[in-house]
Amino acid sequence: MLTKRIIPCLDIKDGRTVKGVNFVDLRDAGDPVELAQRYAVEGADELVFLDISATEQKRKTLADLVYNVAEKLNIPFTVGGGISSVEDVDILLQNGADKVSINSSAVKRPELINELVAKFGSQCIVVAIDAKHVDGQWKVHLVGGKVATEIDLFEWAKEAEQRGAGEILFTSMDNDGTKNGFAYEALAKLSALVNIPIIASGGAGNVHHFTETFKIGKADAALAASVFHFKEIEIKGLKEELKSEGIPVRL
Repeated sequence: MLTKRIIPCLDIKDGRTVKGVNFVDLRDAGDPVELAQRYAVEGADELVFLDISATEQKRKTLADLVYNVAEKLNIPFTVGGGISSVEDVDILLQNGADKVSINSSAVKRPELINELVAKFGSQCIVVAIDAKHVDGQWKVHLVGGKVATEIDLFEWAKEAEQRGAGEILFTSMDNDGTKNGFAYEALAKLSALVNIPIIASGGAGNVHHFTETFKIGKADAALAASVFHFKEIEIKGLKEELKSEGIPVRL
């Protein structure tokens, strides 16, 4: 049985790690290179870096940060934020990223998934989906959750898989930063619908939430930010608890 993965997420803005609630009210959470090193030592399985800066010069800044992180890491890490071309991905992979995460750019031009998979392989292409529960349906949102669409979460996840995506990173905007638990029902539906790994994101507040996202939500990995950044949950203790609940993890 494949082990379940625990993935700290670092939202990067202007070279610093930040964290907010429901995608707003950002506060500083530390130096990304230091945090990355700490998580590797503490037993994280992977890391995700999401660059939420909207500056013109960010591509080079992000590439430099990726290089600095890669030098000090011995676990895989995924980089996302503003990636919209084969060239963008090439730069990040050359600087040490293991995978890339694409979001708005893939919704706007779905062929991008095919192009990236053809060039780099599906194993390093993660399609991130931010979605919100609107009038009884999960709707995809773009640009860090600011732009609503009529696109259905489940239809888009299925299309992403068909186009070759290696993983889906699903963030529930309703749950993000609330610490009230993940969107278990939506996760379970996604997991039943697609045959590629689902990374759950949005809502982690305690160890029980992680247990539920694997047991009820059937997720393959769980991602969280502030509970790890501010040491509300220690990764080692979390994994020991998961193991005691019969969930396979790497200790």
